[in-house]
Amino acid sequence: MDSEDLKRGAAAGSQAAADWLRAEIEDSLDEDYELELSPPDLTGELAKVYKSAHPQALDRLGYFRELLRLQSELIKLQNWVAHRREKVVVLFEGRDAAGKGGVIKRISQRLNPRIVRVVALPAPSDREKTQWYFQRYVPHLPAGGEIVLFDRSWYNRAGVERVMGFAKPDEVEQFFEDVPEFERMLARSGIRLVKYWFSITDEEQQMRFMMRIHDPLKQWKLSPMDLQSRVRWEQYTKAKEDMFARTSIPEAPWYIVEGNDKKRARLNCISHLLSLIPYEDVPYEEITLPERVFNPQYERQTLPSELYVPQRY
Repeated sequence: MDSEDLKRGAAAGSQAAADWLRAEIEDSLDEDYELELSPPDLTGELAKVYKSAHPQALDRLGYFRELLRLQSELIKLQNWVAHRREKVVVLFEGRDAAGKGGVIKRISQRLNPRIVRVVALPAPSDREKTQWYFQRYVPHLPAGGEIVLFDRSWYNRAGVERVMGFAKPDEVEQFFEDVPEFERMLARSGIRLVKYWFSITDEEQQMRFMMRIHDPLKQWKLSPMDLQSRVRWEQYTKAKEDMFARTSIPEAPWYIVEGNDKKRARLNCISHLLSLIPYEDVPYEEITLPERVFNPQYERQTLPSELYVPQRY
């Protein structure tokens, strides 16, 4: 093989590597696009109304660029938490359809699930109803080197349980007396506790509920409790205001995220979370790919075809 053949081979290898890298980047972006799927055609009219209520939407490309930048910072935060054996808890509360789940997805999307966990507990069982109220949440608190994101939390008692009558007035009052000390205990144990409330207007919630009703991909998000939240909007407002007044403490204050614009809410929340924690770059060993070991005696066996998933696409 002469030098020209070597050059052509090297060029072909470089082009193949570039093509592979481009495909990987596009695949990564596709994951973002899937999360941003527009409503199906059957909700076209609703989508027009929704867009008319958000005339100054963020440019999609600019949004993705900023989201990726913030997610790269979240990776640094994750590495710092693991390196320093820090413990972080973030609570996400707010109106139904206010965008809590969307923010949680964007925070956890590119992080290590062994370090960053999402906790979304179902309604308490009959056994759990007899326990100390905070008991079902305690097992999910982080150990050193972990971040836990609560998609709703012990504040269910101050919101849905109070408004819907699932908790008695004396139980609600006991919660308000207990929760500040419970959260101070968490702080004294070394847990960094951050509490977010996602706020949307009455009109915005109604529009999002209508979108869910008419979108087969999102109907599962609607529960009887969600529908009741429309009926009891003012009761939830009073409960929220009481909760802020009685549970926003110096060790764990509440932060309100304006949620009418989903994309801005995500960027604002992630940026704010990063600003609260003094993370920094941590030392790491340079990664090198070891050489593949070849065994001349090894022969790969042919596996039965029925073991393979059919290639329908």
